[in-house]
Amino acid sequence: MNKVFLIGNLTRDPELRNTSNGTAVCTFTLAVTRRFKNANGGNDTDFLNIVVWRAQADNCAKYLKKGSKAAISGSIQTRSYEVDGVKRYATDIVADEVQFLSTKSSDGDYELDSAPAAKSAPISTLEPVEEDLPF
Repeated sequence: MNKVFLIGNLTRDPELRNTSNGTAVCTFTLAVTRRFKNANGGNDTDFLNIVVWRAQADNCAKYLKKGSKAAISGSIQTRSYEVDGVKRYATDIVADEVQFLSTKSSDGDYELDSAPAAKSAPISTLEPVEEDLPF
């Protein structure tokens, strides 16, 4: 099984382009903070490349910006390529679902989205509601 769930913030604006046959593809980097403290008492952050295809790619390019909070559900994909005769490897997250968790306010800051999550987006269940916690 190859399944990954991530919640983080975009480190740059999404880049939208089309393949030679016209299929939309959007790429961006998601900063995801690790759950546990490091030796210095802080939390490390991973910067993950996200790839989104087709209509969802168009939506990501339209509604996400640098700093936006998003939840991603997808799979890990590795690839290799050559640069000046040196083989390089890359790991990407191919998103099956993207949930927009913040919106840009009128003053330019990003706020948590107050709109209810869409019924077709099961990712919204990743963060428990305070009343649902057993303690």
